[in-house]
Amino acid sequence: MSLARPALLLALLAGTTAHIAAQQPAQQPAPSSGEAWQLIQPPQSSLVYARDGSLIGEIGKEWRTSVSIKTLPRYVGHAFVAIEDHRFYQHNGVDVVGVMGAIKDAALGDPRGASTITQQLVGNMHPDLVDRRDKRIGRKIREQEAAREMERHYTKEQILEAYLNQINYGHGWYGIEAGARHYFGKPAARLTIAEAASLASLPKSPVDYDPGRFPDRNKARRNLVLTAMANAGYISREQATEAQRQPVVTVPNGGMSATAPYFVDVVRTQAERGGVPVMNGGYEVYTTLDPALQRAATVALVEGTAAVEMRPGYKHATYTNRPKGSSDYLQGMVVALDPVTGDVRALVGGRNYQESPFNRAVNAVRQPGSSFKPIVYALAVADSTPATALVQDTALAITLPNGDIYKPENSDGQFLGQLTLREALARSRNPVAVQLGQRLGMDSVAALAHALGVQSPIDIVPSSAIGASSLRPIELVTAYAAFANLGSAVEPRFVVRVEDRANRTVWAPKPVAPSLVLDPRVAFIVRDMMRDVVEHGTAQSVRRYLPATIPVAGKTGTTNDNTDVWFIGMTPEVVAGVWLGFDRPKMITPGAAGGSLAAPIFGSMMQRWYAGRETGTWEPPAGLVSGEVDRVTGMVADASTPPERRYVEYFLEGTEPDGLRFDPWRIFEQGPVITTF
Repeated sequence: MSLARPALLLALLAGTTAHIAAQQPAQQPAPSSGEAWQLIQPPQSSLVYARDGSLIGEIGKEWRTSVSIKTLPRYVGHAFVAIEDHRFYQHNGVDVVGVMGAIKDAALGDPRGASTITQQLVGNMHPDLVDRRDKRIGRKIREQEAAREMERHYTKEQILEAYLNQINYGHGWYGIEAGARHYFGKPAARLTIAEAASLASLPKSPVDYDPGRFPDRNKARRNLVLTAMANAGYISREQATEAQRQPVVTVPNGGMSATAPYFVDVVRTQAERGGVPVMNGGYEVYTTLDPALQRAATVALVEGTAAVEMRPGYKHATYTNRPKGSSDYLQGMVVALDPVTGDVRALVGGRNYQESPFNRAVNAVRQPGSSFKPIVYALAVADSTPATALVQDTALAITLPNGDIYKPENSDGQFLGQLTLREALARSRNPVAVQLGQRLGMDSVAALAHALGVQSPIDIVPSSAIGASSLRPIELVTAYAAFANLGSAVEPRFVVRVEDRANRTVWAPKPVAPSLVLDPRVAFIVRDMMRDVVEHGTAQSVRRYLPATIPVAGKTGTTNDNTDVWFIGMTPEVVAGVWLGFDRPKMITPGAAGGSLAAPIFGSMMQRWYAGRETGTWEPPAGLVSGEVDRVTGMVADASTPPERRYVEYFLEGTEPDGLRFDPWRIFEQGPVITTF
């Protein structure tokens, strides 16, 4: 064995005894800034809560909430003292007996450390002044000097409290409160003896003794801690034995009700723009997130994208076999809103936040494809075009201002000829939407899109009618809210209020009142047309997940070369969007479509969320005329209309067919009206 380590420890012992001899009982000077013996307040974090008050995240450089040692059971501190520094209450910051024992062990080939809790605190609290990674003797002597100085100025209770609040418990969780919260789902004040011993196992190695990842390893060291506590008289032998019998049980998701890092990022940005320095810590942020819907969205996206990668013909690197450090795999996003208030209930901005924190829900700019079409159709219905109007799905050749010829095609390469407007939307026929955009004026289409909540610019070109203008996903989902709530534009809201340490509200963004931008009757008709997209059209896959008792409407979208696939859908309670694609656009797979890739993710999410929940209904507003019509001809159904072609259509007054129009003069065809008094 090398003699270097014993020699080093002998030198340390010499330095230690020399400093002990030089100790003076005289009063010490007041603390000055920048000295390694000072206790300082370590970085704190701000806590982020869901709408039900459950924790969903923290904001800060280090996730920490410092607590007073007086609020903790005495056995919490004793657990750390027993295993890390059992002579803590006897030494002056440096354990001379421990150093001598370390020298002896090193000489026998079993080297170990001899740092006291005070020395550990000095290094952890002042890493810029005492770098504990530095193994040279000079660092060790500086650490010992600082530890003794700290003990001259502070009580043992103050030092132990600072230590418990300072140390790293793994996963970016610092301090006893964060450790208790994220491993055991409770405040440190409610830790059991066994749980306190589990946390006291972590200073030796937060990775190796992680109770979540390695419960058996943690249990073995925890039981060692419990034995040490009993030997020191901090707990009884019976208490130690009982605690040792208990299994190591941690809470899922790090003690959070839902995994929502992309959502929390948006919350942080908005709070900072509102003037609240949440990164400095000490704030509590209350948000709009629904944990159950967030969990459903996360699982649905993870499972749905993995299923796409397993499809025949998929040739890209998958998430499981991606090159190390690469995020060039299929990405996706899900965002869900309350259609009445605009409150964001769920947001997943990508498949793996740690690998790629870029938030695709709010920051990506992508072409929406056919999922933009309902805005065009809404303008057509508002312009007195009934859903039964016959339109032509046919080849077009439009001369653009630069002389180029624009020829919109359908994804199946076919033209179906004459269709009703309803059927054209259900089957997502591109030439029909382009013709409507040309007739209505693309500037008017763009104006309606902006009124509904789309902030990105819409190019005034024919192809914008079928989603050629790029936008942010959350904008399109917001626009769909008006179809769900019968005509009112909403704004996405994430933060309800922010409170400081004194529970005072320091920022509460004022909710933006919904504004009516679309005739409720028009919104209802277009929403009802989108129900056919789910029941009979391109999004029938949704019904594999949701029963007919839950009303669902929506629209699929697929861009050129199958690079982006979408589904924006709604129920009476939720409007939500799903997007899949690559950050650097490329074909997902031949034949990729919103109905087969994105719509199932929406369906899976809503299936999970609606389990055990009631749903509302969609009732038509006043002022609509309804009647049974023929799905193929658009004419009023008669005795010859087959049952499978019959359905109830809704019309703005004055746009209904003759067979449904009220004619007051018809009552005279039966003869004179005689009134008897």
